[in-house]
Amino acid sequence: MAVSNAEERFKQLGLTLPPAPAPLGVYKPYLIDGKYLYLSGHGPVQDDKSLIIGRIGADIDMEAGKLAARQVGLTMLSTIKTHVGSLDKVKRVIKVLGMVNCIADFERHPYIINGCSELFAAVWGEENGVGVRSAVGFGSLPDNIPVEIEALFELY
Repeated sequence: MAVSNAEERFKQLGLTLPPAPAPLGVYKPYLIDGKYLYLSGHGPVQDDKSLIIGRIGADIDMEAGKLAARQVGLTMLSTIKTHVGSLDKVKRVIKVLGMVNCIADFERHPYIINGCSELFAAVWGEENGVGVRSAVGFGSLPDNIPVEIEALFELY
């Protein structure tokens, strides 16, 4: 049976969404401007509201880092469902900026951020779920999270 929308695709993945995070600073977690949805940087919030923490290459390995990036993607989906109402209101992913907390000689930033990008592609399909992207390394991120991601979406 063909899956026709993002909500159905998400259900078929069998994943759960963590609670949408509340801002911990002076910013908005999301902003809608016309047909564009901007999401502020999100971290890897787990179902119990705790954060995945650790620096890639020091505290956690690449596979755990990729799973953390997927968890960031799930956190972003939670923000969309909570504040926009449905994943079906997103027409496509336009841009993803992935920031990786890693040791200085780590070079596989795109591999880590694929955890989020693969999730988005599974939810919105290859054509609409994959946008332009940057994946860059940082010496630290807030609360020692391994990954922070921000994104821009087009709405219907």
